[in-house]
This record gives sequence, structure tokens and C-alpha cells, in this order.
Amino acid sequence: MIMKNFEPMSVAEIVDTLFPQNNPFRWVAFDGSTTGPEDATHTVRVTSPEGLSYIATHPGDVGLARAWVTGGLQVEGEHLAHPYGVFDDLRTLYNNFRRPDAGTTLKIARSLKSMGAIQIQPIPEAEQASWLERRVRQGLSLHSKQRDAEVISSHYDVGNDFYELFLGESMAYTCAYYPTPDASLDEAQENKFRLIFEKMHLKPGDRHLDVGCGWGSMVRYAARQGVKSLGVTLSKEQAEWAQAKIEEEGLADLAEVRHLDYRDVTETGFDGISSIGLLEHIGVDNYASYFQFLADKLRPGGVMVNHCITYPDNHKTDKGGFMNRYIFPDGELTGSGTIIKNMQDNGFEVFQEENIRLDYMRTLHDWCENLKGNWDEAVAQVGENTAKLWGMYMAGSEWGFEHDVVELHQVVGIKLDEDGTRAGTPERRWWNDSVF
Repeated sequence: MIMKNFEPMSVAEIVDTLFPQNNPFRWVAFDGSTTGPEDATHTVRVTSPEGLSYIATHPGDVGLARAWVTGGLQVEGEHLAHPYGVFDDLRTLYNNFRRPDAGTTLKIARSLKSMGAIQIQPIPEAEQASWLERRVRQGLSLHSKQRDAEVISSHYDVGNDFYELFLGESMAYTCAYYPTPDASLDEAQENKFRLIFEKMHLKPGDRHLDVGCGWGSMVRYAARQGVKSLGVTLSKEQAEWAQAKIEEEGLADLAEVRHLDYRDVTETGFDGISSIGLLEHIGVDNYASYFQFLADKLRPGGVMVNHCITYPDNHKTDKGGFMNRYIFPDGELTGSGTIIKNMQDNGFEVFQEENIRLDYMRTLHDWCENLKGNWDEAVAQVGENTAKLWGMYMAGSEWGFEHDVVELHQVVGIKLDEDGTRAGTPERRWWNDSVF
């Protein structure tokens, strides 16, 4: 059926059709059309048909990300390093989406086609292939040692200098634990290491393993307490940085960081094991083997602390979304219940768990502010597209932790002796919390 006298809709008209009420954004499009309140906090600029095409051909967070990193979509009103308020407006916008009827949908599609906004677009350089595409093209099974190494490298080998711009002196890319509301980021990270160290019930002369150790901050903290600490990471740049820092601080007799897959650690009989921000990379289907492997590395009475991002419930991460393609390829989350079950089923008495998501909200806020303060240098190092991608990701994560979209759980597990005793581990909790 041919529609006679077709008059294409403008970009603004399409926006008004899809979001007919309470649109919080001011929209300015390449076709000259505008809509939304003139005094809006945030202005969205759709700068080209190509940018609109990314959104139209891949609706959702991936399409928006593609338009964002290529400059086809611009948002004004907040600094690119910390666009936190954008996510409040996005929630309002999404809550007011109205699905059009079939006739209107057809008209929108024809309008998009007439303005060149339905076309095959190149995938942005910053985007990782989906997990399925990598499987087909590379033949690498999910979470094989080679594939995990490539994934970790793609995320963490952006450059140590870039991470230093927002992580601060601690070089800890995990949730801090704030001792007071006005504590600095570095004070909070040091307090996080203290908390985990105390939870592991370590004392001078003990042996400690930190899997996924990053830049070795936990390893160095343990060594300063007189504990012999080994850290492993799949990032070559992290390992080199960490080992140099160990030498600089005179800790080489107690601390070591290896460029190594945790599955290749041969030592056993550790008194404590920390897993800080690694489980997100393991894959939910691999939890059982992961915890069994680590339980086998502990002595009876040894303590493991697992510290990782979770969902508020126990669903699994959908494959192929923004986070999977742009930030953490092959990353997976689930709820704390799934983690606890797998620890209990694979060698651990779960002694204690807690959710410290609001501390991660504060951590991400401080990271964004650090990035903002070092914005020009960040852009010079990695380019504006990468820098603004990280700003959006961290600000969105801050919003997510504040609104319980995601959580951060610490779980303390004890490896019991064969007779069910704790082999010297105390009967009641033995560490000090920071309460405010």
C-alpha cells in the first residue's frame, strides 16, 4: 500500500510522539526542529542523521552509546566527566515512553528513512564485539584463559597514567569504605583494606593471596602489616606497575604481584584469600569451580573475603548490553544469594555478609570529581571519546548504586576443619566496622 502525499515527521515530532508528557530534556536536532522545555537543565543535540541512525537501528543503551561516542548525540548541562543528573532525567524520560500504534510506527520509520537515519553504520572503534561474535570469529570459549586475558587487557590496559587521574594515590579500582562522611577517597580506600584485612583474621607471619589484585594495593597493605602477600592479575600493565611500587616501598621481602591467571597459582595453605572486584569477571556458571579452587588453596580455619558488585536480586546479566560491549566484556553480575549459595556448596561456611552499596556511590562520586579535575590531561591521554565514555559510565554507576540498581556485597567465608571446627578462627566477629 502506497501512502499518498506523505509528509515526513521532524525529529522533534518523533520525540513528542514517543514521549508525549513530562519530557525533561530540551531537544535540538540537525533538521532544525526543537522540542522540550526551553529552561531544561539538559539539552540533547542530535547532530546528524548518522547519529540518529545508531539510535533507530539499535534502540536502547547500545544505540545511545554508539551515538554518544561518535558525536552524533551530545548532552549539555553538566561536565562530561560527571554527568550524574542526566540519569535522573533519563529515568523520567523512559517512564513516560508511549508505544505508538502500527500506523504511527510506520510513519516514524518512513520519516527516519527519508532523512537518512536508517542505514548501516560502522561499529565505533571503542565498542567490543558481542560475546557471541567473539565466539564465532575467534573460537574462544567464554572465560577460557586466553579470552579472559584479552578481556582484562582491553579494560585495564587503557594506561596506568589514565587510571591515576581518577583513582588517586590508592590506585584501587574497587569500592572504598568511608570511615566518616567527609573522609577523602584515599582515607576510605585505606579503610577498606583495613576492613578486609581484619576480616581475613591475618597476623604477622601469615600468608595471603589476593586474586585479581589490580595495582597491588591490598597486597602492599597486607605486607605493611607483616603478612607475606601474593597478588595475581591478568593485566600486564597492572602487574608491572604494582611490582615497581612494591620495590619502591621496600616491601619486596613480603609482597609480590605476578602477571598470572588465578587458576595457575600453585601454592596452597594460605591463611587468608581476598577476591576484591574479580567475581564480576568470572561468569556465574563458573562460580562453583572458582570457590572450590580457592577453598582448596586455604588452610583449615583460613578465611576468604569476596567483595564484588551484585544485583539486588539473583538474575544474570543480559549479554550484549552497553556494559558488556563498552566497559566489561564478558562481565556478569547476579545477586548475593547466588554467591552465598555457591560458597556454601563449595567449601565455605558463610560467616557474615553485608551490603555497602552506598560506599560505592561515594567512591564513584569521588572518581568522577577526580576525572573532572584532571579532564584536560585525560583527554590528552586517551582522547575525548574515551574520556567522556568513562565519565558517563562512572556517573551512571554512581546513580545505580544510589538507587539500588546495583549493590556491593562483602561475604566472609571460613574453611572448616574436617571435624567441622573453625581451627582457631574466632567464634564471633572479630573486626571493627566504621559506623556513621
